[in-house]
Amino acid sequence: MSVTKNILLLAGDGIGPEVVAEAVKILEWLGARGNVKFALDSALIGGIAYDQTGTPLPAETIEKAKKADAILLGAVGGPKWEALDYAVRPERGLLGIRKELGLFANLRPALCFEALAEASTLKQEVISGLDIMIVRELTGDLYFGEPRGVETLADGSRVGRNTMLYHDWEVQRIARVAFELARKRGSKLCSVDKANVLECTEMWREEVQKIGDAEYKDVSLSHMYVDNAAMQLVRNPKQFDVMVTGNMFGDILSDCASMLTGSLGMLPSASLGAPDANGKIAALYEPVHGSAPDIAGQNKANPLATILSVGMMLRYSFDLSKEADLLDAAVAKVLADGVRTADIASKGNPTISTQEMGKAIIAALDGMAAQYGLAA
Repeated sequence: MSVTKNILLLAGDGIGPEVVAEAVKILEWLGARGNVKFALDSALIGGIAYDQTGTPLPAETIEKAKKADAILLGAVGGPKWEALDYAVRPERGLLGIRKELGLFANLRPALCFEALAEASTLKQEVISGLDIMIVRELTGDLYFGEPRGVETLADGSRVGRNTMLYHDWEVQRIARVAFELARKRGSKLCSVDKANVLECTEMWREEVQKIGDAEYKDVSLSHMYVDNAAMQLVRNPKQFDVMVTGNMFGDILSDCASMLTGSLGMLPSASLGAPDANGKIAALYEPVHGSAPDIAGQNKANPLATILSVGMMLRYSFDLSKEADLLDAAVAKVLADGVRTADIASKGNPTISTQEMGKAIIAALDGMAAQYGLAA
């Protein structure tokens, strides 16, 4: 008996619609061959939502998102909207949906496919075999803390203010997510903070340590200052297995880690909430890359991060590990065959388009389906 899962598509801005379109083809391929069918709906977010409704996060989008089993997002933002007030910029739509759905845990894997080891700016022996999971707290910190804003003082000078703020329960719940992931991987967790100068993150370190001592004695826990962590990511990245950190530090470190893999166009992500009364977990999946307005509409974007985000959706939201493994293997095969979009191609080598990459993944799925118990 087949089951239907409802997926909300938020294509967004820039290259978002192009990369989401290729991911949809993957979902359609899987739905035609497995016991799970995918019902797809769409809604507006970001700049295009502002243009059409006057807000980057319309009420209709929030309503649909709360009903969906999972959400697939493309990208938001671009120079067209940079002059808008902060309250209605495209990025507020992304921050807003995270807050509305309580998506507090952002999972960003930094996995180096062997075929792309030469694409990294680091030496091949430094990043070959790299497999890091960065767990970023997503609904607290400087992005949401109050007070915030820009104020003109009585003497005419201006002051900008943002507040780094965490409650102990926010640290505890993200720590548990990271510990659970570490327990399923290499049982090694590094918590990143700036406890030597920021009291907020001193509290973070203390709470993570408490959780480790009380509940996860089988996981090796270490702590590292964020500046050192950034240096270590480019010096010796394979020392890490799972890293957990706050919203601001996680934003920076995960982008830093992305270049270890060769391109931002290769990194997927999952943003998860806490189980509700019925056990349902709100989940949003998206590529780490931005809207890339310079290549939008030109069929040049790399869709693999979005396709790999579908793989994370299959694994974390739908418990379809077999299908997720197949999709990951198909991406690895295509890369091993030398198929490249411009962002991951070596200088002077041929490149293919967004749509051609999508077709290459479908072809690989066709060729490997039987190995995973799916019809070709």
